[in-house]
Amino acid sequence: MNTTSIEPKKLKQVRTAIYIASVAIPLVVAVLFGMPKVKGFDSHFLPPIYAGINGLTAILLVSALLAIKKKNMKIHRMFIRMSLLLSLIFLACYVTYHLTSEATIYGGSMRGLYLFILITHILLSVAVIPIVLFTYLFAWEGNYTKHKKWTRYAWPIWMYVAVTGVIVYLMISPYYVH
Repeated sequence: MNTTSIEPKKLKQVRTAIYIASVAIPLVVAVLFGMPKVKGFDSHFLPPIYAGINGLTAILLVSALLAIKKKNMKIHRMFIRMSLLLSLIFLACYVTYHLTSEATIYGGSMRGLYLFILITHILLSVAVIPIVLFTYLFAWEGNYTKHKKWTRYAWPIWMYVAVTGVIVYLMISPYYVH
């Protein structure tokens, strides 16, 4: 059931913004790795912060799930909005770090496992952008049937990205050059 009061023109603009963000964010992040690094700003403090943000996002996602299972939509909405905000803060920290620092190479004996986690984390972090944004849009529209369908994919992917973000940090942190 769609109970939205969003005018069709505005809805089309929001959908277009989601498509643009879903393409632009991964492209900008990919371009960062080939750009010369900005000198004069020490950003070595950022990786543990954005790993912490990932961990907090995972906790909030579990909290949002528990809230909606208890039919507490107000608390659920708050946790999801906080998760979205943390994702934006994560992105700002991540972009800042990679604008100012060279990529770190993993040097441990579990390289295969690390690469598997990293690659699946990266691929799913790209996929999660439109999935989460459209899932949120469906709730915003009041289309809870579609919101629930999409949440079956959005929640586990977002959770995987959040948790593996922490794991990737923990695995690579010994190799950061300060």
